[in-house]
Amino acid sequence: MYSIIDIETTGQASKTGKITEIAIYIHDGFQIVDSFSSLINPECYISDFITRLTGIDNEMVRSAPRFYEVARKVVEMTTDTIFVAHNVSFDYKFIQEEFNRLGYDYQRKTMCTVRMGRKYLPGHRSYSLGKLCGELGISINGRHRAAGDALATVKLFEMILARKALKETKLDQSQLRLF
Repeated sequence: MYSIIDIETTGQASKTGKITEIAIYIHDGFQIVDSFSSLINPECYISDFITRLTGIDNEMVRSAPRFYEVARKVVEMTTDTIFVAHNVSFDYKFIQEEFNRLGYDYQRKTMCTVRMGRKYLPGHRSYSLGKLCGELGISINGRHRAAGDALATVKLFEMILARKALKETKLDQSQLRLF
């Protein structure tokens, strides 16, 4: 099982930034089997730069749950899954830091669709989510919003899994020819 996750944040550094939105799609390797998405009140100011980038402003998150109010849901949904994200270290570190602030040690195995994309979908000029999805014909409904980016990552992940399976099948067939 995989938990394909995207977050939006107040900044680039996990130690000083906070999560403003989270989306989780649970995937069984074939399809989405569960999902969760929520704005998060970061309990701090969202800069104009971040608002221009994400469309998320201070008023939108004012009545949203705080991270500690969705933390149990995040733990329950991601238990016994592999944490998948596009540039996984960014999302994973932010979520780990939010849990650290709560006194909880959040640990999951991780998988990065940037690294997987480079391996199984070689030859692209850029592996940024927007550019790669554009080249592959994956539409992103809600760019720089957690649910839109996470769903695009799901589609990318499924393409990668298909390409990986095809590559492994070709290897198996070529190995059979040796006998």
